[in-house]
Amino acid sequence: MRRLTAAVAAFMADTGRNALSPGSDVPAFDPPLLGHARGDDPLFSWIKNDIGPDFFWTPLEAYHAAFPEDAVQPEELSVIAWVLPQTAATRAAQARAVALPSLEWTLARHHGEAVNEALRRFVTAHLAGRGIAAAAPVLLPQWRKALSARYGFASSWSERHAAHVCSLGCFGLSDGLITAVGKAVRVGSVVARMPLPPVKRPYDRHDAWCLRAAGVDCRACIARCPAGAISEAGHDKAACRAYIEKVTAPFTAREQTGFAVSSCGLCQTGVPCEAKNPTADLGGRRRRP
Repeated sequence: MRRLTAAVAAFMADTGRNALSPGSDVPAFDPPLLGHARGDDPLFSWIKNDIGPDFFWTPLEAYHAAFPEDAVQPEELSVIAWVLPQTAATRAAQARAVALPSLEWTLARHHGEAVNEALRRFVTAHLAGRGIAAAAPVLLPQWRKALSARYGFASSWSERHAAHVCSLGCFGLSDGLITAVGKAVRVGSVVARMPLPPVKRPYDRHDAWCLRAAGVDCRACIARCPAGAISEAGHDKAACRAYIEKVTAPFTAREQTGFAVSSCGLCQTGVPCEAKNPTADLGGRRRRP
């Protein structure tokens, strides 16, 4: 894992690869965080059954989608996930925005995700060069969007859930992943035939790093959402998606990039969890049952 971590760090340190826009010397992201989990971690099966047992992949199912002839066992697999933190400049620009995303955020959403995709391909190629079969589930042709009976819009593989299992963060009220470097991040992952030792997660529940779960009456992400898609009940995915499709995507095409970008993310900045795990400041003062 140390070799891979060093290789990913070097990849992201190259602004020719990690650029906010093509040809720019402004980085899209700060240095990455990596984590991993065993392919037989029972939390993966729990998430599959919770989100969609008929379509959501376990690591073994994702791996078999890429390598159907490989008679591998779940314990021989690992999921490797990473967090790409937004830069301070991008976060500051977005925090000043009110109803519409900043240009910096839109560029990080579009070109930054291209960086993330390139990183997925780099990680799989790096591992293949070491004789380790690996695949990025979201890049597989079999990956698809789906509807969860419980949660609405979903897909075959969730990068945020993979990162959660890999000890990288917890979910907030807005469904964003709160990591050690905050919620203003993008996330990626691969599944590899690379057995790694199990890691004890630094949390025991899916929302452990959200201030509300820690008993603090925080409403910051509710106040930041221009669509009214976040409430005490959580995140309304349909309202969120409708606002992006009807308001922010046309705005990006008209005013920012010349083409539509699914950009919003206002709930990820101007909040206590923007750039840190805010519950770390609470010490022993926690939490709701």
